[in-house]
Amino acid sequence: MKSITCILLMICFPAFLNNGLYAGGLKIGQEPESEVQEEPDEPENWIFSGEFSQILNQVSFTNWAAGGENSFSSASIAGLEANYEKDNISFKNTLDLRHGLYKTEGQSLRKNEDMIDFTSKFGRKIAEKLNSSAMINYKSQFTPGYHYPNDSVVVSRFMAPGFLITSLGLDYNPWDFLSVFVSPATGRFTFVLDQELADKGAFGVDTSKNVKTEFGAMISLTFNKRFTENIRVRSKLDLFNTYFSPDTYSWKNSVLNWESTLKIRITEYFTANLLLYVIYDHNITVPVYETIEGEEIITGEEQWQFKQTFGLGFSYSF
Repeated sequence: MKSITCILLMICFPAFLNNGLYAGGLKIGQEPESEVQEEPDEPENWIFSGEFSQILNQVSFTNWAAGGENSFSSASIAGLEANYEKDNISFKNTLDLRHGLYKTEGQSLRKNEDMIDFTSKFGRKIAEKLNSSAMINYKSQFTPGYHYPNDSVVVSRFMAPGFLITSLGLDYNPWDFLSVFVSPATGRFTFVLDQELADKGAFGVDTSKNVKTEFGAMISLTFNKRFTENIRVRSKLDLFNTYFSPDTYSWKNSVLNWESTLKIRITEYFTANLLLYVIYDHNITVPVYETIEGEEIITGEEQWQFKQTFGLGFSYSF
């Protein structure tokens, strides 16, 4: 009896052992696999974001006793950002594009918005909240512009003018939403690649030349803050003053660009947009119409330029 019991144990024990190892995920003679340690994901160094808005407005009158004109307007606005940060290095890029058209009854299609604005800033941290930085800014437009109601003479077009600014300086960031960039070494280049406009000395270039070069100092303040989930304000003020000018009155050597945008999100895809734009450029003369002894005379002089736009429309951001 004892011999039979020993024989049964000799047969069953290897089978039991083998099944137990299989249940544990191992075969006989197989070495246990070491656990693979997954490395934690590194933080994303690049952050991409953007927003697109389409603003529409339409008015129609039929037998309207109080009077009025049928009209339609449309404006497309796009803003893209690509920002990189790692250790002491930062690289920030923004691209703003705008183009708008409007039409009233009895008039041809006209534009009321046209802008290309690209800024790239590379920085290296040298102290808390302070970077040594290099910045490039480019501005131009998409389509020809006219002094309406005269739509037969072009007064501007793509790269006429085009503005390129290159700067070296210090970038102070007291808060995440504010940047103060100061550059004692800034080159400003004004391009007028339309030869007809260049021959007239448009936008401050010397007659028959296509580029005007200036060297001076620049201050750029950028404010970008979201006050609530649905309210955001962006404002940028650029001040440039050239070192070399025959005009000793310093203000007449200055260029000011100030642009502010208030965006209020009403629903997920519906927003209200308010844009304010102020320009003073000693290189640009604005037509001034005067009537002297019954005769209309057109002269040109430096003027403050103001622009205000308000609209409601579709908006998508990512």
